Amino acid sequence: MRWTEEQYTEYLRKNNKHPGKGLILTPVKKSKYNANRVRVDGILFDSQLEADYYSDLKLQLKTGMIRGFCRQPEFVLQEGFGDVRPITYRADFIVFHNDGSYDIVDTKGFETQEFKRTRKLFKAKFPGLELKVLKRDSNNESTHKKYCDFEGQELWD
Repeated sequence: MRWTEEQYTEYLRKNNKHPGKGLILTPVKKSKYNANRVRVDGILFDSQLEADYYSDLKLQLKTGMIRGFCRQPEFVLQEGFGDVRPITYRADFIVFHNDGSYDIVDTKGFETQEFKRTRKLFKAKFPGLELKVLKRDSNNESTHKKYCDFEGQELWD
């Protein structure tokens, strides 16, 4: 069976496809702080900054600069009791360094009052852990320092 160009165009339109681009994804609901959600490696991230940091962590892992990382580790800030659920906090990443140390990292466009309260609860419950916050500056650049790998790829330090 041969299709005319019009038949093929109609088929693509009906099946929500675009020539040469495959399936058109329906827009993802915006986050409450107007951050653009981004999909990388099939994972939906809440912001471009979080997706960029994930990509950098993957590169660091591949080059052996870190031992590993986990996405969205959850911490119980206050235990639940009776029918009251516990208060939990989910960071964006925990990064395991080669020397045995680790960082708990959260990416933020800006710090809300809710996050400031959460950070205080985190510090009270886990005084030995430091919560690092990665933000973008006014030029839309990450405030984390970058340096270049031997191949010129930008990595986080």
